[in-house]
Amino acid sequence: MANQHRQKLRGVRGVDDELWTDFGDATARNDSDRSAAIRHFMQWYVRRSGVEHPRRPAGEASRETA
Repeated sequence: MANQHRQKLRGVRGVDDELWTDFGDATARNDSDRSAAIRHFMQWYVRRSGVEHPRRPAGEASRETA
């Protein structure tokens, strides 16, 4: 069926557009994507066997403001 995902779509609330874009850029620089990075973090967070702490990719300075 058209437009049907194989898996349930999960939403993340409270993420502003700038953060979402920066996260997408950072995962792309690491040859990954947002979904893979979020899944990795979740697997580490719940202590799945064999999953190591996610590492941040080397990259540009953050747009974070003081």
